[in-house]
Amino acid sequence: MSRVPEAGSVVLAATPIGNVEDASPRLLRLLADADVVAAEDTRRLHALAGRLGIEVGGRVVSYHEHNERDRADDLLDVVADGGTVLVVTDAGMPAVSDPGFRLVARAVERGLTVTSAPGASAVLTALALSGLPTDRFTFDGFVPRKTGDRSRWLGDLAGERRTMVFFESPHRIVDTLAAMADAFGAERPGAVCRELTKVYEEVLRGPLGELAALAAERAAAGQGLRGEICVVVGGAPAPEAPGLDVLVPRVQERVDAGERLKSVVSEVAAAAGVSKRDLYEAALAARPAR
Repeated sequence: MSRVPEAGSVVLAATPIGNVEDASPRLLRLLADADVVAAEDTRRLHALAGRLGIEVGGRVVSYHEHNERDRADDLLDVVADGGTVLVVTDAGMPAVSDPGFRLVARAVERGLTVTSAPGASAVLTALALSGLPTDRFTFDGFVPRKTGDRSRWLGDLAGERRTMVFFESPHRIVDTLAAMADAFGAERPGAVCRELTKVYEEVLRGPLGELAALAAERAAAGQGLRGEICVVVGGAPAPEAPGLDVLVPRVQERVDAGERLKSVVSEVAAAAGVSKRDLYEAALAARPAR
C-alpha cells in the first residue's frame, strides 16, 4: 500500500489566497506527507505551515520562475521512483500565472502522473463576486506594463464577447483601468476585486469609466487600491444585426448575378443572424413587378 494516495505523482496544490481557513484537510496532509515540497517561496511556505499548525514533513526545495525549467527533471526523478512531489505557490493554484506549467508539460512528456489538490482560486473568486456573466469567461493574466503595449493588447481584446479576468498590481491599477475604459468603452461594466478572502476584502462594481475615476481619486487622496487585485470586465455586447433594408440589396445583387434566391437568402440570413423567412419575404417583395 502506498504511503500516501498520491505516491508516484506530481500534485499541484492550491494554497489559501488570503484566509488561512480555506486550506483543505488534503493540503495539510500533503504538506506533512509529501516526499518533496517544491515551493515558490520557501519562507512563505514555512510561514503558512506555522499558521496551519503543522510541520512540513518532506524535503523543501525552491521552485520559481527563474529555476523551474532547470529543476523540473530532478523533481520528476523523485516521481519516477515512486515519490510524491507537492508543488505550491505563494497563493492559489500553481501553473495559473505561477510556476508549475513547465513541470506539468515535462511530466506529460515523460509519461508521469500529474494530479491536483484543488482549492482557493483568485480568478474564480473574483469572477463569482463580480456580478458579471460567468457562463463563458477568459483569464488573461497580467496586463502589459508599457503604455503602448498595453493599449495594443487591450485593443485586441475589445471585441471579446466573454467575461474577462485580469490580474493587476496596486501600482498600475489606475493606469490600467483608464486604458481599459479607453479600449473597451467607459460604459463597459467591470469589477475591481482586491484582498479577496482577507480582512479588507473589497469589490468595486460599475462602468469602467467610473471605476477608473474612483481609483484615480483614491490614489490622489492617498487611499489607493492596495493588495492583490483582480479586474473583471464584461464581454463586448453582441453586434446588432443589419436591417432588412441593408440585406435585401445584397441578396438582389447576387441573384442578379445568377445565383438562386433561396440559396442566397439562406447564406445571408445565417451570416447576419436574422430570420431566413423574413429576409426571403422581403426579397420577394422588393422584386420589380412583371
